[in-house]
Amino acid sequence: MMTSSDNEVQVGAQGRVVIPVALRKALKLKPGDRLVARKVGESLVFERRETVEKRLRERFRHIPRDVSLVDELIAERRNEASSETENE
Repeated sequence: MMTSSDNEVQVGAQGRVVIPVALRKALKLKPGDRLVARKVGESLVFERRETVEKRLRERFRHIPRDVSLVDELIAERRNEASSETENE
């Protein structure tokens, strides 16, 4: 059920969606602002890039800056590959 604060939009022929002016003003969106779109369940969520980056930084803040997750992943994969080769 839609409430008075909900805004219905229509998907255009090329998949374009116009964000209603009330929402643009409320969110202080300006022409050229970049948003990240993602599927959450059956919903489409748009977020500012800065919001996504902040959430990711917060999620991984417990990892020391001098630790490289990429290097750790590569080492882990090499160990797994080495184990598979030894088991053959």
